[in-house]
Order: sequence, then structure tokens, then C-alpha cells
Amino acid sequence: MSYKIFMLIAIPALAIGWIAYWLWQRKIEEEEKNQPKQVSKRLTQTRSEISDWAKKMTEFESPAEQARKRKLAKQKELEEKQQQKEQNKEKQQDLDINVLEVVEPNDRDFSD
Repeated sequence: MSYKIFMLIAIPALAIGWIAYWLWQRKIEEEEKNQPKQVSKRLTQTRSEISDWAKKMTEFESPAEQARKRKLAKQKELEEKQQQKEQNKEKQQDLDINVLEVVEPNDRDFSD
């Protein structure tokens, strides 16, 4: 008989306890939904590392691209040197013409 009394008290108490626990968990979940999510220090560090890595990858040049750029720079430098040589050659020709004009004056004979 004492077992029946114990079960009559324990089963409803256990059911009430589970219902109270369920309501309490539901209340906590709703409060957590309303609060802003907290971002951990490790997560922010990982995000910043990923963004830094992405920036480095956008600036990355493969060895083939680097070689192509060096080749283009050398070609441009050679073209500039060639143009400068041509300009110097033209200037030298102009100077030679001017020197000839000065050295060879008109065919005047000043001898007496």
C-alpha cells in the first residue's frame, strides 16, 4: 500500500517537473534568440586571417606572369634606347651639317 501512495505522488511530481523543465528551456531559447549573437575572439581572428589571405591572393602573380612582365619591361627599355639612339643620330647629323657650313664658307678668295 505504501508503494501505491508513493507512485501516486511521484508520477504526478515527475510529470510536473518535466513540464516545468520544458517551459524553462523554451523561455531560455526565446531569450537567446532575442539577444545578438556573440562573436568569439577566435572567430573574428579567423575571419580577419581569411580576408588577409584573400587580399594576398588577389595580388598574387604567378612566376609566368612575373616573367612576362619582366620581358615586356625589357622590350620597352630596348625600344626606348633605340629611339634615343635614333634621336642622337639625327642630332649628330644636324651638327655635322652645321659644322660643314661654318667650316666651308662661301667660295670667296681673299688672297691678294
